[in-house]
Amino acid sequence: VQLQASGGGLVQAGGSLRLSCAASGQPFSPYTVAWFRQAPGKEREFVAAVRGSGGTTHYADSVKGRFTMSRDNAKSTVFLQMNSLRPEETAVYYCAARRGLILSALRSSNEYHSWGQGTQVTVSS
Repeated sequence: VQLQASGGGLVQAGGSLRLSCAASGQPFSPYTVAWFRQAPGKEREFVAAVRGSGGTTHYADSVKGRFTMSRDNAKSTVFLQMNSLRPEETAVYYCAARRGLILSALRSSNEYHSWGQGTQVTVSS
């Protein structure tokens, strides 16, 4: 599956952004899709995921209550609504996908086979 991320931009601290990840090439509904982010000089870190089977969502502790991930299988698109953004969340945000991903593996970037190109999110203080 091919992924195209969009929606990044510059926002002030406390503001909101909505990222989108559009998929093509394969039936979308069986895929687990996740968002990761990578700041300069830092490791890529898990942000959120939505499973293909059942559509359950999972979040990093640092974003719980502020970020919401959702999917529209009819449009082969997932969304990440980010509220109350913080300057330390400035990073390139990537979407990733894989079929048949078990629950214990969904937070590991190494488990994903397909990646979007990334979208820059900059949060100013």
